Amino acid sequence: MNATALAKRSTPIQSRIVSSTPGRMRLKVGHQHRNSQALEPITQALKSQLGIYDVRTNTHTGSITIMHATEHLSGEDIYAMLRDLGVIFADIAGGRSEVASNITSAVYDLNRRVRKGTNGVVDLRILMPLALGALSIRQLLVKGLQLDIIPWYVLAWYSFDSFIKLHYTSEPQPRRENQ
Repeated sequence: MNATALAKRSTPIQSRIVSSTPGRMRLKVGHQHRNSQALEPITQALKSQLGIYDVRTNTHTGSITIMHATEHLSGEDIYAMLRDLGVIFADIAGGRSEVASNITSAVYDLNRRVRKGTNGVVDLRILMPLALGALSIRQLLVKGLQLDIIPWYVLAWYSFDSFIKLHYTSEPQPRRENQ
């Protein structure tokens, strides 16, 4: 099965990254794909890629470990290869539909590309609020304040929401990535 056929399978293989260090990435696939029919074609396709020197799978745990040469491939390159093979990154513990997982994966991919295209200067977390802010300024200039048409419950919600966001009880702790 070639990479194009793998990517066009009817159900993408949902996975999550367990660890990612330079030269090694480990991911787990969802329970429904923990079999050799699903994992073996991916293993063979990855092993055929330049820069990947070993791929180990465990069908019982759903683990795929990829060892790669860091001078030839980055973690982002491995993500792209896996996506090309029909592997998506989602919450495999359940709770999200396939459509939600696909949308999340697409937005994550877009954010990665924007961040890479701007050399890490901006990403979607910056661009989306800026775009909404610019749209609100445009609406203010075109339509004016229009305070008389804002429902009371919207103002009450903004009041409550801004209070909660601006008055947290303790300083946020730095996030620790599992990498």
